[in-house]
Amino acid sequence: MGELRLAHDPSAARGAPAHITILFPFLAPERIDEPALRDLFGRFPAFDFVLNRVEQFEEGAVWLHPEPSWRFADLTSAVCQRWPECPPYEGAFDEVIPHLTVSVTPLDVQVMLPIAAHAHEVVLLEEREPDGVWLTRSRFELDQGVA
Repeated sequence: MGELRLAHDPSAARGAPAHITILFPFLAPERIDEPALRDLFGRFPAFDFVLNRVEQFEEGAVWLHPEPSWRFADLTSAVCQRWPECPPYEGAFDEVIPHLTVSVTPLDVQVMLPIAAHAHEVVLLEEREPDGVWLTRSRFELDQGVA
């Protein structure tokens, strides 16, 4: 899927890994409270999920659906409750749909599904100026439970 994203999702070419967005946009880099994020995400359990089908938004973007998607929605809600000045996608959508973008334009995608995965952390990406390259700023572990 990496080559597919590189060809059809500009963020992939600028360093953004395949991901399910929790919140975009977020705070300016100097306003980010990493200890608060670590505390917030550490309250959520790590979880298994499956990318189980290909979908397409009305505006054309092609994406993979994670199941259970509510786990990602819960993470988004928690961040939005803590930082209400940061609505997802600047409030452009009535409903935020957890998804993994494959292409920003319509595309007939052939992907071997399902893809099983495990969410164990939330990665904070930061867009470097002026070239728009995405870099990992921090990683926040989800609760791994008792081994």
